[in-house]
Amino acid sequence: MSLDHGRHYLAIPGPSVMPDRVLQAMHRPAPNIYTGELVETTASIVRDLKTVARTEHDVAIYIANGHGAWEASLSNVLSRGDRVLVLHTGRFGQGWGMVAKALGVEVEVIDFGWQSPVDPARVAEALRTDADGAIKAVMTVQVDTATSVLNDVAAIRAAMDEVGHPALLMVDCIASLMCDRFEMDAWGVDVMVAGSQKGLMTPPGLGFVFFGPRAAAARETAGLVTPYWDWTPRSAPAEYYQHFFGTAPTHHLFGLRAALDMILEEGVEAVWARHERLVGAVWAAIETWGQAGAVAPNIADRAARSRAVTTARAGSGGGAKLRAWLPEAAGVTLGIPLGEGVLEDMFRIGHMGHVNAQMVMGVLGSIQAGMAALQIPHDPLGLAAAAEALSN
Repeated sequence: MSLDHGRHYLAIPGPSVMPDRVLQAMHRPAPNIYTGELVETTASIVRDLKTVARTEHDVAIYIANGHGAWEASLSNVLSRGDRVLVLHTGRFGQGWGMVAKALGVEVEVIDFGWQSPVDPARVAEALRTDADGAIKAVMTVQVDTATSVLNDVAAIRAAMDEVGHPALLMVDCIASLMCDRFEMDAWGVDVMVAGSQKGLMTPPGLGFVFFGPRAAAARETAGLVTPYWDWTPRSAPAEYYQHFFGTAPTHHLFGLRAALDMILEEGVEAVWARHERLVGAVWAAIETWGQAGAVAPNIADRAARSRAVTTARAGSGGGAKLRAWLPEAAGVTLGIPLGEGVLEDMFRIGHMGHVNAQMVMGVLGSIQAGMAALQIPHDPLGLAAAAEALSN
C-alpha cells in the first residue's frame, strides 16, 4: 500500500513548484509573434525583470537554461586568452568556470571547499597580486544548489573595491533570484545570470543575463561574442524578433508574465521575508533532529545558508534511504546530492518560489516519518521545532 495518491510534491531545488496561475497562463493558443499582445507583454517582462533584480540597467532574455546563460554572459565580456578568477564553493561555481575554460579563457580558481562561503579577504589577497589587472572578471555564485551555501556578494564587491581592482563582478543568481535578497546595482554587480525555473516559478527554458555599463563597455572589445549570444540587439532590439534572435518563446513568456505578476502583487520584500520565515522552520527541524542522531545541515553557519535550498546529511546512508522511501511512501521527491562527500548520506530540500507553510511542514513531516520508518537516529521533536519557528 502506498500513500503516494494525490498531488506529488517535487521538493527538489529546481524546477520548483509551478503555480496553477502560471500553468493556466501558458495553456492558450499560439499568438501573433510580430505585433500586438506578445510584443507588449515582452516589454512589460523586461521592465519587471529589472525590478526583481533591483537594477536600472539592461537585461537580455535567451531561450536557454542556466548553462546557456553562463555562456552568454562570458561571450559578451571576454576574449580568448583573457583571465578570470572563479570563486569555487560548490558544483555550479566550478561549472561556470569550466565553461569559461572551454571557451579559451584562462581560469584561476580559489577553492573554498564544499561547506564554506567565499572569504572576501582571500579574494582581496588574490587581486592584490594582480598588479597589472590581467584578471578581467571575478565569477561567483550567490547560492550554490549543490552545497546550499550563500555567498556575501556585497562583501566580495567591497573586497574588490578595497584593492581598487578593475575586474568585472559576475554573479550567478540562478538558484537565488527572488529567494535570497539580491541588490544588483546597490551591491555593484556588473553581470548577473538567472533562470526561469526556480524563484521565478516558470518552467525551465528561459535564461537571463543582466548587465551594467561596465559590462556593456567590455562587450565592445569582446572577442567571444557570437550572433546568437550577443546581448546588444536582445536588450535594445530594433525589431521584435531581435529580442530572441528568431521566434520568441511564446508560452514561456506568458507563464513568466503571470509569475512576475504574482511576485509584484506580493511584493519583492515580502517574497524575501516569506522565504526567510519558511527556511527557519527547515533549519529548526534539521538542527533538532541532529540532537539525537547524525542529521545535520551541510552549512554549519546559519548566516551562510541559502533561503532557496538546504543540503543536509543523515549518516550511514540515511540520505539515500530517505530519497528512495519518500516518493512511494509519502509522495515527496527530495533533491539528489551533487558534488563531494559521502553522497549516500546527503539529500537536498528545495524551498524556493511557490511555497508556503503547509508545504514546508508537509515535507518536514514526511522526512521525519521516513526517518522513523527507516530507523535513522533522530530527535523526534524536529517537527515540533519547525512548527514553533513558524509560530514565532
